[in-house]
Amino acid sequence: MTGKDANTAMNYQRHEHKPDRPGARRARSRRRAVGLAGMTSLALTTSLGVGGAPAIGAVERAVTAADDRLGRPIHASTDNKDHEGKGGKDKGKGTPVRCGADALIAAITLANARGGAVLDLAEDCTYTLTGDIDDGAGLPAITTPITLNGGKHTTITRAAAADEFRILTVDAGGDLTLNHLTITGGQSTGSGGGILVNTGGALTAKYSTITRNIANINGGGISNNGITAIKHSTISRNTAGNNSGGVRNTGQLTISDAHVDANAAVDFGGIANLSGSSIRIGGSTLTGNTARQSSGAILVGFGAIGEIIDTRITRNTASEVGAVAGGGQLTLKRVTLANNTATTLTAGGLIVGPVGTVVVEDSRIKDNSAGTDGGGVFNQGVLTMRRTTATGNQAGDQGGGIFNPATGTLTLSDTKVVKNIAITDGGGIFNEVGGTVELNTATGTVVAKNRPNNCVNVTGCPD
Repeated sequence: MTGKDANTAMNYQRHEHKPDRPGARRARSRRRAVGLAGMTSLALTTSLGVGGAPAIGAVERAVTAADDRLGRPIHASTDNKDHEGKGGKDKGKGTPVRCGADALIAAITLANARGGAVLDLAEDCTYTLTGDIDDGAGLPAITTPITLNGGKHTTITRAAAADEFRILTVDAGGDLTLNHLTITGGQSTGSGGGILVNTGGALTAKYSTITRNIANINGGGISNNGITAIKHSTISRNTAGNNSGGVRNTGQLTISDAHVDANAAVDFGGIANLSGSSIRIGGSTLTGNTARQSSGAILVGFGAIGEIIDTRITRNTASEVGAVAGGGQLTLKRVTLANNTATTLTAGGLIVGPVGTVVVEDSRIKDNSAGTDGGGVFNQGVLTMRRTTATGNQAGDQGGGIFNPATGTLTLSDTKVVKNIAITDGGGIFNEVGGTVELNTATGTVVAKNRPNNCVNVTGCPD
């Protein structure tokens, strides 16, 4: 794909919203997604391990002996406020689960059978899972409201020598809350290396870390097809063989006061929000994520809705679109978009797709760079920038601050485009013939001190 043709990307995606848990030895359906630089169709067959959860009777005897309170279903919200104190939880309110994978498997199995539970995992404990016991997961699928309370140095992981499986699956009717837990070492042959949330399922992660998980397809850390909330947590160093190194979202996703950092994928290194999904990010960071092809930090794709507020999106890298791809409806408010890099092609900081509608308010777009056009911004759709500064961005060809192709409509209000650099032309704004740029200088918009010039084909812009 050439720089100026970047991102038919955003008109793509045929998605399958069926649960991503195959039956035993059932071939996965073929999935196709066309990314910003063109993603290939993949067809994988999942081979599930042998073995299963302990018999219900044995589980009941083991766990009931510890504490029969597990038998009482939870009917309260999974916010679990009765179990939260300073730092996220008040210890001693649930059923203790001794340190050991068998004990955890038994406790979850019984909790599912009895309608839910609050389980207090042991501190300074690593629950090491050794086998795929439930259609690609090392723990029983969550089918009821279950809270897993961890503590200091509480971890659930896959044994390094074990066959590939994810850590947890949340099925329809399941409502899983994680408190003070680390989920690591999962490796799925499909999607959701750490956790898979199927349609009708819900996940809340609080004061937790999802790290160093791998998905052979999508969603290295989490693949969400239901409702997921990430609060005061970290999604880091996860990897996907296709897209969405950190989180893949086709449902509803909320991220607040969290870090999505240093994840990697072929496309969409941090987060991918696909058609029909919604995302809201507040008070968070997306830093150091990488994509081999497109969109280092986040995609809000065609048919998706996104809002990002009070968030820093920095030092993300991809061949094309260093940080943010807006192919659907996206709003950025009080966002810092800085030091992101498109190493080869267009859009160091932000790209707006051909049918994308993006609003940027009270934000800073600074020190981003692109190999070709659009060091700060590349707009193919409808972009409105209010009370925003684009400064210090650099393009290897045209449009150091902003590149506006013939399909683009760009409106600037009380916005400053200053001290940007283009190697060829249009240091501040390069507008292709046919594109529309409204500076609205009466509102305080300034285009100045750009090199080698301020604008190309922009009415009312000083030379």
